[in-house]
Amino acid sequence: MTPLRIVKGDATSPQASGPKVIAHVCNDQGHWGAGFVLAVSRRWPGPERDFRQWHRGRAGNDFALGAVRLVEVQPSVWVANMIGQHGIKTGSSGPPVRYEAIGRALTTVGDRALELEASVHMPRIGCGLAGGRWDKVEPLVVAGLCNRDVPVTVYDF
Repeated sequence: MTPLRIVKGDATSPQASGPKVIAHVCNDQGHWGAGFVLAVSRRWPGPERDFRQWHRGRAGNDFALGAVRLVEVQPSVWVANMIGQHGIKTGSSGPPVRYEAIGRALTTVGDRALELEASVHMPRIGCGLAGGRWDKVEPLVVAGLCNRDVPVTVYDF
């Protein structure tokens, strides 16, 4: 097991050498324009473009809760768009975060990180606009990544 590392900093500027995956949570409605995705889009246009195309083609692809797409943004750096929230607003069924979907997505990210021999970098996924709680997300990160010896760094501002 590799311990989870929490540091102050910006997840779009990963503090590590070697291949890196920057993971974040997206919604299942195709909306991109608030939260961490703005920082991603300021650095690289590819993840937003790919997410929008993926959503537009959803009738014929795997766009759904728990799905993941990795977009290479520079040599040996990928952004993982993980579908882990249903909708974008808190409603009668609670906040948009979907913990089970985040868990499935993290397992997929772990598989890819192991293939790429990459470390994984992220903000406190699912805990911003998605309305999730870190005490519920952290065990998913540990199970999907740390327990599989994938180095993980979580960035706090």
